[in-house]
Amino acid sequence: MAATTSSYSITMRLYTAPDHGVVGAVATAISEAGGIVMALDVAESSHERLVVDVTCSASDADHAALLRTAVDAVQGVEVHKVSDRTFLLHIGGKIEVSSKVPLRNRDDLSMAYTPGVGRVSKALAENPDDVWRLTAKGNSVAVVTDGSAVLGLGNIGPGAAMPVMEGKAALFKRFAGIDAWPICLASQDTDEIVRAVEMIAPGFGGINLEDIAAPRCFEIERRLRASLDIPVFHDDQHGTAIVVLAALTNALRVVKKDLAEVRIVVSGGGAAGTAIVSLLLAAGVKDIVVVDRAGALSADDEALSPAHRELAEATNPRRARGDLHAVLTGADVFIGVSAPGILKAEWIQDMADDAVVFALANPDPEVDPAEAEKYAAVVASGRSDYPNQINNVLAFPGVFRGLLDARAHEITTEMLLRAAEAIALVVKDDELNPNFIIPTVFHPDVPKAVAAAVRGADS
Repeated sequence: MAATTSSYSITMRLYTAPDHGVVGAVATAISEAGGIVMALDVAESSHERLVVDVTCSASDADHAALLRTAVDAVQGVEVHKVSDRTFLLHIGGKIEVSSKVPLRNRDDLSMAYTPGVGRVSKALAENPDDVWRLTAKGNSVAVVTDGSAVLGLGNIGPGAAMPVMEGKAALFKRFAGIDAWPICLASQDTDEIVRAVEMIAPGFGGINLEDIAAPRCFEIERRLRASLDIPVFHDDQHGTAIVVLAALTNALRVVKKDLAEVRIVVSGGGAAGTAIVSLLLAAGVKDIVVVDRAGALSADDEALSPAHRELAEATNPRRARGDLHAVLTGADVFIGVSAPGILKAEWIQDMADDAVVFALANPDPEVDPAEAEKYAAVVASGRSDYPNQINNVLAFPGVFRGLLDARAHEITTEMLLRAAEAIALVVKDDELNPNFIIPTVFHPDVPKAVAAAVRGADS
């Protein structure tokens, strides 16, 4: 059975006989069914019965249901109610607006609102640049989605995307002190999305595009970067690329190989794959082959889409052809941002010695990390239950903190490169090993280092 996770933790309210032996039997039943008891609290006690809340973790929804069935089968126990703790956490949403100034009396109100606020608005009309200093704009980011490519769930729409955008906003606040706002648009038309973002842009210091499907996301970002005077950052592309480059930098330190000399195979030519390739090329990589469902992308293939043709023309200098297994032979690095289970672990034996494998499809990677470790020198994934998690949270809070602090009008490739370098350098030489090539998302130095690097690149 797969490892349990708090993502599928439940709390069961039980009615039992006032017998502590029954409570012990409940804990045993959960354990034997593969669950882990995280908390057990007596909510009510009387001579007639006990009311007990048992919180336990499961591996998935079916396992959670199995745990309920196991507890229900214990003699003298009635399962009164089951609550999914993840859904409970989302009730009412995960973010809120709070005032930074006191509103205790008429005096406070006359300054924060009318008539005092009119003086500030008049001043801003005369000196528009002061909007950064006298409003929330200087610390605000719009997290914009059309709901077309949400996590691994696909095109589920703007309403279903809202919890993810709220989570993103919460991460901005937690890791960089930035006020971010979910903007879920009821359109998947490129022109409408561009115009909507252009219209709301005056209220924000930056735009974070999120979970917009390729190739539409490329055009949206390109057009908004051209029309707006604030930075536009598609996190699914550039946040992923930054963290991948940081992790790869340190992985190659482990195996003592040079970035400019390694052969890299990237599986997946969508938004993330394209951005990873672009940043790796900017960092000095010379030999990258991109593979999609039809095989290696090569500039001499007439059937390629415009986006894939552009990608092929920048990569595959040896004009390699064939499927993933064929082009992987002799490669130093595999980077997967594609689909689960497409890389057989034994294929890694055909790669160069001391191979590096990044299997980043989420939640199910291209290859089981535990199997890949049998053949590769360094393995990373997008999962939190294995070492070396490639997580965008390492990048985007610090990137935007730096952009906002610098009042930057755009984000450049140099900023992305410096952000990656900053993340890599957080891992000190005496910490670096095959199971620790990237810092944890909770490392306090990461957002500060990334922000400083971005500010430095803007100066």
